[in-house]
Amino acid sequence: MKSFEVIIVGAGPAGSFAAERLASAGVSVALFDGRLPGEPKPCGGGVTSKALKAWPHLLEAVGRTIDELDLYSPSGKHLHLKLNEPFAVYSRIAFDTFLCKRARDAGAVVLSEKIAGRGCKLNDAGAKWTVRSQSDEEFSCDYLVGADGANSAIAKKLAGPLPPAEMEVAFGYRAPLPETAAVTVVAFLPDWVGYAWAFPRIDHVSFGIATTQDAFDHEKLDALLWDFMVSYYEVAQVGNLRKMRLWNKQRDESQINNLRDKAERYAARIPGLAPRTWDTRKACGDAWALLGDAAGFADPVTGEGIYYALRSAELFAEAYLKGKPEEYERRWRKDFGGELKRASEMRRRFYGNFWGAPFTDRMIEFAKGHRGIRKVLGRLVAGDQGYVDLKKKLARSALKPL
Repeated sequence: MKSFEVIIVGAGPAGSFAAERLASAGVSVALFDGRLPGEPKPCGGGVTSKALKAWPHLLEAVGRTIDELDLYSPSGKHLHLKLNEPFAVYSRIAFDTFLCKRARDAGAVVLSEKIAGRGCKLNDAGAKWTVRSQSDEEFSCDYLVGADGANSAIAKKLAGPLPPAEMEVAFGYRAPLPETAAVTVVAFLPDWVGYAWAFPRIDHVSFGIATTQDAFDHEKLDALLWDFMVSYYEVAQVGNLRKMRLWNKQRDESQINNLRDKAERYAARIPGLAPRTWDTRKACGDAWALLGDAAGFADPVTGEGIYYALRSAELFAEAYLKGKPEEYERRWRKDFGGELKRASEMRRRFYGNFWGAPFTDRMIEFAKGHRGIRKVLGRLVAGDQGYVDLKKKLARSALKPL
């Protein structure tokens, strides 16, 4: 039986980043990547400006830097934002491969094997884990880390399953780049919690919708997404000269059919924890820890999780290398736990009504006429503005002269 100090299940951003940090310090690490070669993670691939500033080496991965985007409200109000702090969009194949290679170069053993939760058990002595791979090979370790995403089998075994109400759904299509301008777009949905996006990558556009799982209606949401995609290409044909005509029920079905043969579908689940869950759910225990989506670390308002995947990996590695892995629980709560809980508390209001209209409509309307609010909104979209002091920042900006 092959033995390691730490076994990490899942070679996404969290797992690979933790493996790199630990292996660089001389820890014996096995990183299990259960995805098929070339299989992309279903994800928009946006990496916030906050993440790029914290870990500048991420810019070495092949991607596209975004310094402006178009925002649309549920009623179709349009706002063009120029960002002071750009974010980046990556193909998840390119991004995850980049991080996994860094882990391997640091000394981690990367294994293309799947590990199921039922294949992990503590030995009778309680000192070591035994892990069984899909090919029925056994491995042992002193410490087990689950970084295997929102559907984590490791998390279900060690921390318990999450209810459907605390999960979100992201689905979409990878489609060809337009022949002219490929703009970045975020559009808040009419009558739904969530938003649609168009993120241009190096060789294609990632289109998608993120919404709550408990109110998910695939047929209706899919129709909204195809409408969004057609409108995107209509604008691209003439450059960025006019805004998208969104949620148009009279659109010619042939326009949608022309796209269907060129688009590749994807779907994924994203954790969206309720406020009360942040107080009770654990991300580590006796000789185990959870990172990233497996721990529930995603923004409940936007679904963004790459920053929290990387930061949780960094915090865990720091605690482990100091010989106190149990401190990881305190570290993540102090570092970003309050921010994510605040996002949970704000989600209903963010997608609710304000003065007789959707809050997102009002937000874009105010930002169109006020430079300070527009600046705060740009920082929020780029991931540089948190939720804990968002209300204070908006109020201060509103009081400043136009």
